[in-house]
Amino acid sequence: MTTTGPRLAEITPANLDAALGIRVRPDQEHAVAPVVKSLAEAYVHPGIAWPRLILDGDRPVGFLMAFLGIDWYEDGGVRRSGLWRLNIAAEQQGKGYGRFAVEAVAAELRRRGSTEFYVTWHPGPDGPERFYLGLGFRPSGETSEGETVGVLELA
Repeated sequence: MTTTGPRLAEITPANLDAALGIRVRPDQEHAVAPVVKSLAEAYVHPGIAWPRLILDGDRPVGFLMAFLGIDWYEDGGVRRSGLWRLNIAAEQQGKGYGRFAVEAVAAELRRRGSTEFYVTWHPGPDGPERFYLGLGFRPSGETSEGETVGVLELA
């Protein structure tokens, strides 16, 4: 039986190669780490990293990784959750998979009791700022490692 429509799947030995095969457009490579780096980070941050393969039916179209309850300032004072990485395969962009991914993470964060959803993006004309602003994120006024921090209220 083939499932139709976009869905998220846990990364398993059976779909690892499919996840590793997700490649963004060459002009986007500077703005998002490759899936292999994300999976390595997920390995060393268990319980915080939430990696998922984005499938349309059985076809891999993207990868996302959320962060759950990260110690934002590394001082124990503020815990945040949000989208750490979003890689939509170059040939699959513009088909709604990015929006689906953001909505799926928002649903998971709500399920876990979060009231805010954070994301960071590279500033500039070739970055994803318009995409995130179009989904309702607003700049928080902060930066993280040179990236704009955006927040979406989940109430």
